[in-house]
Amino acid sequence: MSENFLLLTFIYLLLEYYEIYWQKADTMMKMLLRMYAPYQKSPLLFFVMHPTYYYIIFLLIAINEYTVLLAMLFIKTFDIAAKVLLMQQVFEKRKLSHEMSLMLLTPLHPLMPYIGLVVYPPFIYMAFYM
Repeated sequence: MSENFLLLTFIYLLLEYYEIYWQKADTMMKMLLRMYAPYQKSPLLFFVMHPTYYYIIFLLIAINEYTVLLAMLFIKTFDIAAKVLLMQQVFEKRKLSHEMSLMLLTPLHPLMPYIGLVVYPPFIYMAFYM
């Protein structure tokens, strides 16, 4: 069982790192610009570029631990929906408050994109051992 946990967690970390790689930027606005390029080509392409979302669905089916992984899936769903809504607000509707503009242009901490590498693996651990 622990071998499966380690392997599945390692695969998740690789997929999460891929998402970090294509989204990483020094401000939220630049991050949105990087995400908007595939979204503009095709919203489906944007959703496909979030492999951790589909991997969590796979884990739900494979492990049969619904409570913890459903919480993780909910967080990921909210994350993707927030990104889409922000991109639509910024690039399509072009309606932003002054405060939102300032927030999007504020520099991000260099470690901020890597939060997912720390936050999500404990969910996988809990799915296996709780």
